Amino acid sequence: MRYSSLIVLLLFSFPAFSQSGYFEDAYRFSQTNPSGSARIMAIGGTQWSLGGDVSNIAGNPAGLGFFRSSEASLSFGYSDWGVDTRYLSQTRSYNTENFSIPNISAVFANPKGPLSRGAFKGGSFGISIQRIANFNNEFGYFSDELGNNSIIDFYIQDSFGIPENQIETFGLTGLAYLTYQINPVFFDQEGNPISNPDTYDSFVLDNPFQDENILTEGSSSQISFSYGANFEHKLFIGGSLGIRSISFASRKIYNEEFINQPLRTSSLEENLFINGAGVNVNLGLIYKPIDYVNLGLTFQSPTWYSLNEEYEARMVANYNNYYFEQEDVTLGREEALTDLFLSTYSLRTPLKLGGGATFFIGKNGFISADVDYVDYSAARLNSNDFNEGPDNEAIQNFYTSTVNFRVGAEAKLDIFRLRGGFAYFGDPYIDSNFDRSTTQLSGGVGLRLKNFTVDFALVNQQYNGLYSSYQVIDSQGNNVGPVTELENSIVNGVLTLGLSF
Repeated sequence: MRYSSLIVLLLFSFPAFSQSGYFEDAYRFSQTNPSGSARIMAIGGTQWSLGGDVSNIAGNPAGLGFFRSSEASLSFGYSDWGVDTRYLSQTRSYNTENFSIPNISAVFANPKGPLSRGAFKGGSFGISIQRIANFNNEFGYFSDELGNNSIIDFYIQDSFGIPENQIETFGLTGLAYLTYQINPVFFDQEGNPISNPDTYDSFVLDNPFQDENILTEGSSSQISFSYGANFEHKLFIGGSLGIRSISFASRKIYNEEFINQPLRTSSLEENLFINGAGVNVNLGLIYKPIDYVNLGLTFQSPTWYSLNEEYEARMVANYNNYYFEQEDVTLGREEALTDLFLSTYSLRTPLKLGGGATFFIGKNGFISADVDYVDYSAARLNSNDFNEGPDNEAIQNFYTSTVNFRVGAEAKLDIFRLRGGFAYFGDPYIDSNFDRSTTQLSGGVGLRLKNFTVDFALVNQQYNGLYSSYQVIDSQGNNVGPVTELENSIVNGVLTLGLSF
């Protein structure tokens, strides 16, 4: 018998109440897009072989060796994240706007004089605070057609083999039990009573209308301390230390509405908050075989994160004053919720290897291209608060390596600059018949005065995705739960002001 319609589950007694899908966090926090000054953003994020830009602090630190004077820089950013969703052939559109300061940088140059002896020609120290990921987004779906199944089907499958005296502690499925959406099978096929049953069914038999809303907030930033050295104006070598921070929050509200069933509506709300910090190192070099060619290489180590998580869930089921004879109770509004669940875990993101080349067209501009390699299946989780094994296995099974490339160009017109770029980021999912690769188009303008610069960039990034509300596995092992198609289009505008001193 479930004695109360409001059950609060205690914090330390029920470790099953951590959030699921840590492997998704591993990918989310491993993915960073090219960022920096508006100049670099306008040329597609191309920067591995370019020097003399404040973006070198977090990009290729060897480029700091090109600076002959010190520079301070401040960027202002605007983002409009649009999502078009499709579920059961019905579409919805969402837009999320966000303002930020994506980059604050300072470079302190200490070049040697033109008559100095030796191969070492000086170098520069740089420090920057740079936003490397934006999590502010909203999307969802709504259907006025009956779904193909119900989240109750997931609860029934998930509860199989769990004795009734333990089911209350078993995650979201425990909440479904406490709100009578699933109930134990007390008699076998021959009518004999079962003591402490471990299989479940539901008196709710039809499929519902479904809708869901997902809201995410937060960002990831990096403070970088870098140094780049100049040798004979031919070889430039640099290194940096990066300290990253993450703040991520999400709220999911999933609803079902039934027609002519004992259960009228059900609602599941999940709240998740993750924060933490990590550290990485970055090494790079740029070589000039001839005056009008730069060749660059970079090594970006994994970021070693320590993350803290808070999670809670709440479930409400509204019945039509249904008399449940099996337990002699009349059901109205039934509610169950968890207390706040806390956990900590570590994440090691994959390393990145990159290379690039820049070709200068006299003093009229340049063309630059980058390529880099990232193996997302190399990310790893570790925790003393939950079993990370299934998620590490999912990382290896779901994700793969990608080769990303970028190309950009800048034209000089007296004190003005015109820029354009293109970038492609490969699909990180293994053996996928749904293309999740990302394409990016960018452009911008710049103004160069004696000691002051103004640059503006406009960037459009597009990619598709899939969102699964829950899983229901059919007899062939396929997930037949609801899957929503997502079409993402992100427009970023960046304005950078620079001052040389």
